[in-house]
Amino acid sequence: MAAERQGGRGGAGGGAEENKENERPPGGRAGSLGDSLGLEILQIVKESQQQHGLRHGDFQRYRGYCSRRLRRLRKTLNFKMGNRHKFTGKKVTEEILSDNRYLLLILMDAERAWSYAMQLKQEANTEPRKRFHLLSRLRKAVKHAEELERLCESNRVDAKTKLEAQAYMAYLTGMLRFEHQEWKAAMEAFNKCKTIYEKLANAFTEEQAVLYNQRVEEISPNIRYCAYNIGDQSAMNELMQMRLRSGGTEGLLAEKLEALITQTRAKQAATMSEVEWRGRTVPVKIDKVRIFLLGLADNEAAIVQAENEETKERLFESLLSECRDAIQAVREDLKPDQKQREHSLEGDSGKVSNIQYLHSYLTYIKLSTAIKRNESMAKSLQKALLQQQRSEEDGKRTARPQDLIRLYDIILQNLVELTQLPGLEEDKNFQKEIGLKTLVYKAYRCFFIAQSYVLVKKWSEALVLYERVLKYAGEVQSGAGAFTNSLKELPDVQDLITQVNAEKYSLQAAAILDANDNHETESPSQVKDGKPLSERFETFCLDPSLVSKQVSLVHFPPGFQPIPCKPLFFDLALNHVAFPPLEDKVEQKAKSGLTGYIKGIFGFKS
Repeated sequence: MAAERQGGRGGAGGGAEENKENERPPGGRAGSLGDSLGLEILQIVKESQQQHGLRHGDFQRYRGYCSRRLRRLRKTLNFKMGNRHKFTGKKVTEEILSDNRYLLLILMDAERAWSYAMQLKQEANTEPRKRFHLLSRLRKAVKHAEELERLCESNRVDAKTKLEAQAYMAYLTGMLRFEHQEWKAAMEAFNKCKTIYEKLANAFTEEQAVLYNQRVEEISPNIRYCAYNIGDQSAMNELMQMRLRSGGTEGLLAEKLEALITQTRAKQAATMSEVEWRGRTVPVKIDKVRIFLLGLADNEAAIVQAENEETKERLFESLLSECRDAIQAVREDLKPDQKQREHSLEGDSGKVSNIQYLHSYLTYIKLSTAIKRNESMAKSLQKALLQQQRSEEDGKRTARPQDLIRLYDIILQNLVELTQLPGLEEDKNFQKEIGLKTLVYKAYRCFFIAQSYVLVKKWSEALVLYERVLKYAGEVQSGAGAFTNSLKELPDVQDLITQVNAEKYSLQAAAILDANDNHETESPSQVKDGKPLSERFETFCLDPSLVSKQVSLVHFPPGFQPIPCKPLFFDLALNHVAFPPLEDKVEQKAKSGLTGYIKGIFGFKS
């Protein structure tokens, strides 16, 4: 009711938009097919949700919209629930079903209850008691959907609306059973909904079928999840493939699927007690770290199999988020025993403790993943640069070498942090491996800095940087003997050398052509002396800038000109004024002063 009161105040200024909503909704009119009524249920629901908050996951805003629209519909249809002093309940019956807006009235009731349930679902993460209210609102939405389906069974309603009402009812029922974890009933309801929408999609044109096919794609992960909980083990692989294709599920299934994956890894984590890295075995006692390390290989495989860059980026972000959580869990264990750890450092001649070494390992995973993500972004930007050179598109922000330079700066910073990890300062092989990787990324960074100089025709600077690239690449090739396997994942240095040699020749040719252009003898009529047009009326000059937007006509703002300053006045008359003598007054004043002083000494009073 609070939402309705708020909606009433908010909807007072709707104007033409409200009047348009109160007209007959799409889906047919009375008399279009005899006396049949029609209502595009799925289209109305999707358009309302996208336009009023659900595009950003704002269920409270959508709920307020449903309340306001209900109030306007009741007022338009004169279907009021009593007055301001007394509530009188009314139900839409088949006898009064003369307008499809009565069906819309019940649909909005169901949508309001559903949106309130989804709002409570978001809040139930921090307040578990709200889950009971959530289930109550879902039951209310199902009740309204049942009433809508019952009314659509009337002979006045066309066949398409009947099917859509049945599918809508099945969808809400499936969601309610899903929340109750009644997997078999939920699966049956979702399958019924999917079947109806598939038949509707096949019965209409491709443009009309898009909406139905989208709803089928939304329902499919829920069906597979229910099948897995019933006992179909193959459904888990299909769910993981759906998650991989989409880069993460959304909506009702998202939290449950992530919880399922975590639960499966937690069972496996019970058997994991230690991890080996760079010749040292470290015990793992923190459950969150165990779960992360068990899922690390699966996450990395999912990143490799990702179909597009957007999905790969989302999987990288998910992996980095899990890694940060694991590091935070280890860091919390590091705080209580800090003094004991410092004592162990002194006793073991600089050897770090197991928990500190585990922290270094997790930090290494985080930094290495960040490097791989930035490298993946750099590859996509390089492809964009090549496409831009082949066919330039106007009106779009194109990739620039400066963007790649920034990515390689971040990669080099991550490599510096890797060399400073506790426990690896004395590992010479590790330090040398990181040094070679640093040279590789420095070479690529210099290459793209040179490319940016080429764009502004700074030939000498670009040539020097190309030579620096070849120097770095030569150092990598000379020192990569024992580290060939670790350098396989990095960009190929030999390809870079080949590209730099080709760029050097083209740069030298461009520099020679540019120098020839600059040294050509220019005729006096083509020489520009920088003067504006107002100062060279007497001289003929071919100046292309006169027909451009930056034409130089006059000096603006005009320069300063000397002007006579304001005269200064001095008062010299004072030097020639003769003042009256004041000597007699000064002496009399001095005398009276002396007499008074003597009288005061001898005690005489005047």
